Amino acid sequence: MIRILLVDDQELVRTGFRLVLSTAGDMDVVGEAADGRAALELLEGGLAVDVCCMDIRMPRMDGIEATRAITAAGIPTRVIALTTFDRDEFVYEALAAGASGFLLKDCGAEDLLAGIRTVAAGNAMLAPSATARVIERFRPHMGAQSPAALTAKLKAALSPRELEVLTAIAQGLSNQEIAAALHMAETTVKSHVGHLLSKLNARDRVHLVITAYDAGLVTPRR
Repeated sequence: MIRILLVDDQELVRTGFRLVLSTAGDMDVVGEAADGRAALELLEGGLAVDVCCMDIRMPRMDGIEATRAITAAGIPTRVIALTTFDRDEFVYEALAAGASGFLLKDCGAEDLLAGIRTVAAGNAMLAPSATARVIERFRPHMGAQSPAALTAKLKAALSPRELEVLTAIAQGLSNQEIAAALHMAETTVKSHVGHLLSKLNARDRVHLVITAYDAGLVTPRR
């Protein structure tokens, strides 16, 4: 059972998400909070949560600050940033703070459920319809290297197989799907992912995805 904490300052939004999640037999909403401070207090108080669905803009403590605090405290909870993308300018900052990905608030029910399952399994979740805009909008935050220079750097640092795995990660494939696509054992995929994280000094799969997009290894879907 995936234990979920809903964090949003709008009660109507929390109610809507809770109703959707109640249709899934493998998910349980174990808590709700109206801001990041309240969410952090619940987690620090011992509430066991697998996935925290975190709004970005909230009073008292916003989702970025809360995510940063959760990461710094080493709380074993994965965060999905929820955003109304046309207004929120802080998606990249949320990812940098430790979020495992993001979803648009107007995503469909199946996308929400799939996203939570993906993150709970330890993978990154980047809403396909908005990934291109995230990369483009926040490219200035990600360094001044050109795609060609970064690609050359990656090819020098990584083996051809590691490049294939990095590209597959950026395409949104899980370890199991990568194993099937590249005809290797899932344990081998996990080993490659570990090497990628170490060689690229990336904190998690989200940062691997951003690196792959920035290098032009994959083309964002619009």
